Amino acid sequence: MPRLSVEQLSQEWSLLNQRFSAKSRRFVLSFCTRHAVDLTEQFYSEMLADPAAALFLSHDQVQGRLSQSMRRWLEGLFDAEAEGGLARIIAEQKKVGEVHARIDIPVHLVLRGARCLKDRFIELLHEDRELSDREHLDTARLMSDTVDLAMEIMSHAYSAAHDRNSRNEEAYRLFSVTQNISAEKETQRAALFDWENQLMFDQAVGQPGAHLPRILASEFGLWFRHKGAHAFEGSREAGQIIEAMEQIDDVILPLFDGDAEERIARLRELRETVKSIRFNLDNLFEQNNALEAGRDVLTRLLNRKFLPVVLNRQVSHARTHGTPFSVLALDIDYFKRINDSCGHDAGDRVLQQLATVLVNSSRAGDYLFRLGGEEFLMLLVDTDLNGARRTAEKLRASVEREVFRLPQDRTLNVTLSVGVACFNGHPDYQQLMRRADEGLYAAKHGGRNQVVVAE
Repeated sequence: MPRLSVEQLSQEWSLLNQRFSAKSRRFVLSFCTRHAVDLTEQFYSEMLADPAAALFLSHDQVQGRLSQSMRRWLEGLFDAEAEGGLARIIAEQKKVGEVHARIDIPVHLVLRGARCLKDRFIELLHEDRELSDREHLDTARLMSDTVDLAMEIMSHAYSAAHDRNSRNEEAYRLFSVTQNISAEKETQRAALFDWENQLMFDQAVGQPGAHLPRILASEFGLWFRHKGAHAFEGSREAGQIIEAMEQIDDVILPLFDGDAEERIARLRELRETVKSIRFNLDNLFEQNNALEAGRDVLTRLLNRKFLPVVLNRQVSHARTHGTPFSVLALDIDYFKRINDSCGHDAGDRVLQQLATVLVNSSRAGDYLFRLGGEEFLMLLVDTDLNGARRTAEKLRASVEREVFRLPQDRTLNVTLSVGVACFNGHPDYQQLMRRADEGLYAAKHGGRNQVVVAE
């Protein structure tokens, strides 16, 4: 589905409105405003009765927040004259679509909700005696076409966001396979060397070419074909490694049965081919590719790329198993002063040493992210609000005691402000992040070097 610009969508929405009279447009806006509560109640009554929708909704959520949001959405949908006009309306539809993708609401539920909304509108319209039959028909078509266009925009946004999430899921899966690139590099270099040694030994004792160990079946060959090639997919070096291994197995090794002179020629060819494999392998590991794209270069913590994937998984796990988890939003106090007074090298040292403190203060199942600048995030699995508060306070105190070592044997003490939020059952992780950020904001503006829990 081609992605439409805001200008194209605005033009389409304008053309839709132009097909109907100003009276019809004013009536629909007034009608939806008057009946917003009824339409919303009918919408959520239908949704809560659907077992599939019940996974994403609860009566408390509907009563406490969603009904009000739904009424605002419904009224704003037909108010093109309000501040922001069509650009605002279109932006809201895109945002809703992105939220639906983020919490993985099935598209058919969204479309079913739209159908229920239109059905109820028609029922209420039939009870209204203010309009003629022709005006009734125009009003019903305006409402229906507008909702359909809103659903189309939502679907565009949903599709783009869902594709993006899927790519990040796959990248995270590959990243998880080989998180420690340095160790993986040495492991695979050693595996390649082991195969080469075994081949040389077998060749020296007179094994025929058919019985020499094939590289594609070696530990290195298996790893590269099933993991490495997938992780480095699309790179020139990966293709050259596969071609070199096939050349060794299909061409070079079968020719080892010739005379001594030919065997020497084959050994030289083999050596050069293995050298090319090793060279390309080193290049792949040194490149900033998909395996490293999720890790912050300076601190080696995860970066923002995998934050949606990790949070969505935790939300899904918590909702399925009823287990808690919490997030800590962390920010170094007065970090700009460090850069300004001590230099950016000193600032980098502080960030790196803080990352070490965070790693030492976390458990194996927890996640650590550098969000950018001096901002970090810690995700505490299986941790309720009290546990998160204790961890945050312990971490704050550890940073306060830590002596940060700068270039030229200088030292520095820094402090940390922390916002704490615990998962409360809401399916959209952005809501959790907002609460943690609110706690951090309060800690910053309340004097810094403190922990604030977002209730």
